[in-house]
Amino acid sequence: MKKRDKIIYWISTVWLAAGMLATGVQQLMKVQLEGALSPPGVYGIIQLGYPVYVLTLIGVWKLLGVVALLIPKYALVKEWTYAGIFFLLTGAIFSHLAVEHPAAELFPAAFLLVLTILSWYFRPPSRKTTMANP
Repeated sequence: MKKRDKIIYWISTVWLAAGMLATGVQQLMKVQLEGALSPPGVYGIIQLGYPVYVLTLIGVWKLLGVVALLIPKYALVKEWTYAGIFFLLTGAIFSHLAVEHPAAELFPAAFLLVLTILSWYFRPPSRKTTMANP
């Protein structure tokens, strides 16, 4: 693995983990930060048409995803984590589009989605699953 690829992997993974951690904690606490774009707080989730209890579920998933991304080994768990984060973020983007939010409110989810794709693509061989030949 090239040094450039490792750098891209770790920068995108750390930023992704930080974003998931920050929003996951905020969702578990069910708070809305002053001046923040509407989601991921209570006001934002209601505005998107979801019940408030969804924040707890999403917050827990995000925190578990951060742990799965950062711990060594468990390549299959990491694959599922990347898939889960991908579905979560594309769902967030679609939800914003469905309620016709301005483009600025798509940015956080879109940025994290780009980081997810970069982290997945540049992950080292030790963090990839191996397929057995039939």
